[in-house]
Amino acid sequence: MSARPPQAAAPGTLYVLATPIGNLGDLSPRAAELLRTVSAVAAEDTRRTHKLFAHLGAAAPLLLSLPAFDERGRLEPVLERLRAGQSVALCTDAGTPGVSDPGAALVAAAWEAGVPVVPVPGPSAAVTALAASGFPADRFVFAGFLPRKGGARAAALAWLASAPATLVLYEAGNRTAETLRDLAAALGDRPALVARELTKLHEELARGPLSGLADRFAGEVKGEVTLVVAPPAPGAAPAAAAEAEPLEDELRRRLAAGEPPSAIAREVARARGLVRSDVYAALERLKHGG
Repeated sequence: MSARPPQAAAPGTLYVLATPIGNLGDLSPRAAELLRTVSAVAAEDTRRTHKLFAHLGAAAPLLLSLPAFDERGRLEPVLERLRAGQSVALCTDAGTPGVSDPGAALVAAAWEAGVPVVPVPGPSAAVTALAASGFPADRFVFAGFLPRKGGARAAALAWLASAPATLVLYEAGNRTAETLRDLAAALGDRPALVARELTKLHEELARGPLSGLADRFAGEVKGEVTLVVAPPAPGAAPAAAAEAEPLEDELRRRLAAGEPPSAIAREVARARGLVRSDVYAALERLKHGG
């Protein structure tokens, strides 16, 4: 297969452009050329993207902020430029847009508006860790970040326990040990890989059983972590699914912690697939000794 030279940006096109997850040398020549020639960049954090242009030694074009907390609210200015025939690159702080990062809403809106969407592949922590794990990659589940607590976390762990595939998750450094312990309890003590600070100066990869990795990373863990968990062994009985916390137990616990009943009802109903008013009524009964 012959290589194609880097291409300048085409008008009216949205480029979904992957950026380095740590080592700036991983930016592809094609991505660099497009960043130099697009009319604008939709960026998760414009300050981070300015640093990328400084590395390229190129002047930054117009940078449009597209943060995770207000992605949908900031789509229209980007779409207006695309409809007007301007080329736009979509970049997040690191890695591939839309993969546990902002971007999916803009890409969906571009398709709906009839705007050409062109992927510019590159770094992804999930695929990088999977490739380095040595676990089967012909079938894998990317689970992103697990819910932090309560019934939603238990339900997610139970679902992952039933998946006959390699699992890939993201986690913050300070929550790594807890998540490894929860995975071991839900899935059984499967082989796993912890990939910390991939491609950065303090990159660390460790492989072993989930329980052993939980012990190894029980202290202070800094940086961004990707976890890869091996699939169930062939012919092995399914691991015992993690049981969801009983509804009343979760409601009592969260009330005792001082959470507002309205917030509890909203979050529990969404996580458990229940009617919000029913959950709120159960909270009222518990508050009054029912």
